[in-house]
Amino acid sequence: MLTPEEIENLAIELLKKKSYTPLTLPQIGAAINIPRKQLPVLRKRLGILLDSGRIAKVKGDRYCISAELGLVSGEISFNRSGGAWLRPEGSEVSYRIRHEDTGVALNGDTVLARVLLPRASKRARRYDDDGLNRYAKVIRVLKRKTNKVVGTLKQSRAGWHVMSDNPRFYYDIIVPDPAQSGLFPIPKAEDKVVVELFEWTQRHLNPTGKIVENLGKSHTPMAEYKGILAKFDLDETFPESVASEVARLPMDVSAKDMAGRLDLREAFTITIDPSDAKDFDDAISMRRGESGGIEVGVHIADVPYYIRRGSALDKEASRRGNSTYLVGTVIPMLPFELSNGICSLVEEKDRLVKSVLLTFDTTGELKTTRFANCVIRSNKRLSYEQAYAFLKEDDMGRIKNMPSPPNYSTGHGGMPLSALDDKTLGRLRTMIRQLWGIASTLRKRRMKGGALNLETDEIKIYCDKDGYAARIERQKGDESHWLIEEFMLAANEAVAKFLYDNKIPFISRVHDDPDPEKLDELREYLAEFSIECGDLTRRAEVLRVLDEINRHPQSYVLKTEFLKSLKRAVYRASPDGHYGLNKLFYAHFTSPIRRYADLTVHRNMNFLMQSLRMPTAPRQRVPLISQAQLDGISEHISRTERNSDEAERESQKIKLMEFFERKSSTSESFEAIITDVTDYGFFVELTESGAYGFVHMHSLRDDIYRLSNDGHALIGRRRKKQYKVGGKVMVTVDSVDRFKRQIDFAIADVSGS
Repeated sequence: MLTPEEIENLAIELLKKKSYTPLTLPQIGAAINIPRKQLPVLRKRLGILLDSGRIAKVKGDRYCISAELGLVSGEISFNRSGGAWLRPEGSEVSYRIRHEDTGVALNGDTVLARVLLPRASKRARRYDDDGLNRYAKVIRVLKRKTNKVVGTLKQSRAGWHVMSDNPRFYYDIIVPDPAQSGLFPIPKAEDKVVVELFEWTQRHLNPTGKIVENLGKSHTPMAEYKGILAKFDLDETFPESVASEVARLPMDVSAKDMAGRLDLREAFTITIDPSDAKDFDDAISMRRGESGGIEVGVHIADVPYYIRRGSALDKEASRRGNSTYLVGTVIPMLPFELSNGICSLVEEKDRLVKSVLLTFDTTGELKTTRFANCVIRSNKRLSYEQAYAFLKEDDMGRIKNMPSPPNYSTGHGGMPLSALDDKTLGRLRTMIRQLWGIASTLRKRRMKGGALNLETDEIKIYCDKDGYAARIERQKGDESHWLIEEFMLAANEAVAKFLYDNKIPFISRVHDDPDPEKLDELREYLAEFSIECGDLTRRAEVLRVLDEINRHPQSYVLKTEFLKSLKRAVYRASPDGHYGLNKLFYAHFTSPIRRYADLTVHRNMNFLMQSLRMPTAPRQRVPLISQAQLDGISEHISRTERNSDEAERESQKIKLMEFFERKSSTSESFEAIITDVTDYGFFVELTESGAYGFVHMHSLRDDIYRLSNDGHALIGRRRKKQYKVGGKVMVTVDSVDRFKRQIDFAIADVSGS
């Protein structure tokens, strides 16, 4: 008897043969010589292949490889005008789909499309190798991305409909009278609602559905928050089974818990985190090494100790994949009793950790690496601002008066610096400066070794008591951030090497090399700014170009374009390297509170430590997570990470529009950088908030402007004033369109220029 996988492989081999002519299912079964009783297995596997788009049916019930029929499958992405793009998975070729050829596909659906005959077009902007457009036409929807849509309820003379929050969802959804929905309160016009879509099969008719949830008045903070939860399938509450397991967890570490662990409670230990952090999954200690040098301990909360594999807690953490950080709140991977409690490395509390102990000599050279299950006791919780002050300030009085992080009800704020004696303050300053001495050496060597400096500023949005965006800050990284980053990177790499060298499977953090097509596009773009590129598949050339970009007058715009040319980092159960960091072995180990990938790495570390009979190995028998299991987990958590990233961007975008909508009635001006120019205006990004918007040509009333020959500037006909890519301008808010997700700006003080 053959396995289902073997039957599928035999069928694919048959369909790929040059001599193959389309056959029916029984004929395929006979051709690959499987018994009749296994035909149902063949039918099921062919059904899966049909759903994926790899094969298709022709002439009724005959099967064929899709590519042989000129068919492609992939996720469809709409633009605001109703047209779309299709990029088959694993392909570097994109297909343009005209509005009339999208069928009944919706944004994000997986579709099967027929590649159309190439056609020349003077207006086209994308070409294939022959200088012709690549077009396709949707012939079947393989899988809907979702059957639920979040939007605003509208009423017209024709009846009720819902306008989607997503401007790429091109159609209004027809719904019955909300009075018949059975919901209370009854949804009203301008309420934000969740609609469950009915089957949509006729393109000339709008999609239909029913209202299943009323989220409240649209564009209010709570309705927008609930809308994000519904749209991205996020849940702020945990199942009852999880709550019941959490209730049985201990509140403190007992002597039994510490048995067999390396006791590092006497090592001076600190945490450094954002001032508004509520959970702390990493700490750093420093002490004299046993054989000389300085031992830096990177201590990570031992989350697997409290979460049994296969438990309700573990299954829910796996389903979520990671925590999601929306503006002003977090949807945690683990309940707060764990992430903010027993697994949080709070000040003056015994905590169980898994540690990477790195010993450095006086030149900052790494000499030895050890791994251990430990118990620690954090001596001080510092904010990044406080750590930076210890690095830069010598006036202890000024340091003492620095604001302390908020003291949350669980005591996470810790003792303010003003309450510490001079000896402790001096010890903190000495430790942080010594740590930075090592970290700065690591950083210099890493950059010299070919790592790309891809750091970007963080945009922080603060809300008022009613939940409305009230203040926006751009926060830059500094030595206090880099100090923590370098030791976390070192720990992640050390763990990955340890597992690989001992042939233990693990989930890697993978950043693949860029597509050659993307590098060619980048080369052409940079050439327009007088930056000549050689072979961008050579790292030395990439580093040279990146350095030139950083020194260019339009560096901000050019670095953004550089980042767009890179691939997205993913999780994969194979050590395929990290392009940005220039590391072959790299795993996520340092945040098991908020990433399931780290939890799996901890578990297989436990298995290895136990197998090697290390002195601080876990006492209970730890099973290995197999390669096949890690493959499935990697695919899942890569999807959940993408989902969370999209939700976080949506949350930021909503709050930015909320903030600038309130500014539209004021004359307040904002500094912005011109990021792109068109013949009808130019796009800008505000330097302080990172908000994107557009300045329409019609708002430039001081002259008549025309697009320059190189397409990089608008030039005034009379006064020759230029609005050029990379240039800075002052703008005011003209209008905010919540439905189009668009902010329009106008040039400030045009009359006085």
